[in-house]
Amino acid sequence: MIATIAFYVFAAVLLGSAAAVVTSRNPVHSVLFLILAFFNAAALFLLAGAEFLALILVIVYVGAVAVLFLFVVMMLDVDFVALREGFQKYTPIGAVVGVVLFAELAMVLSSWKVSAGAPQLLDSPMPVGVSNTEAIGRVLYTDYILLFQAAGLVLLVAMIGAIVLTLRGKPVGRRQRIAAQVARTPANTLVLMHVATGAGTNETGFLRPEPDVVELEPEPADDHGHGHGHGGGH
Repeated sequence: MIATIAFYVFAAVLLGSAAAVVTSRNPVHSVLFLILAFFNAAALFLLAGAEFLALILVIVYVGAVAVLFLFVVMMLDVDFVALREGFQKYTPIGAVVGVVLFAELAMVLSSWKVSAGAPQLLDSPMPVGVSNTEAIGRVLYTDYILLFQAAGLVLLVAMIGAIVLTLRGKPVGRRQRIAAQVARTPANTLVLMHVATGAGTNETGFLRPEPDVVELEPEPADDHGHGHGHGGGH
């Protein structure tokens, strides 16, 4: 009874946090909800007897991947307002992709059937004399090795795509050209000038730019009521 109640509680929190990951406007909050989802999924794996997967979720995903996501989101100067500007423009394409995915899920669910030996597997999911870690290793690296490698390639492509999208070149920056620096000679960089003593900079040809002279308009004369003539009486 307690295990059933715990299952429904963890499952409800997992679904709620997963929905908050997608619907949250703040990316930092999305990462925090993702960490909460990982913890609840780990609890569900513990209830199912898969302690290896539960520890993997907590140690690897929560301790490394999710925290890395959090630091990347907090440190990168990403303009999320500019990223959301083209949302309406790509809405039709997203709707088509969503319809295709739902159609594929409907096809899978319509052709899916419960195996006759499923009740026996649910009663004893673990083979006799084999630990959970060893059983996962046998299935993962023997029966599904190709799918495992394909998943690794997908993650690699996703990582490269994230780097390409977040890497922005600065056109104002100057890059170091090591080959040009090594190939420099004194004849290309130095100019020897023989200047007589007291000649100043006029002999070298390097003159300072003259300061800009601002001409001021003359102020209007103010006679303070004394008249226009110079010979007037007081």
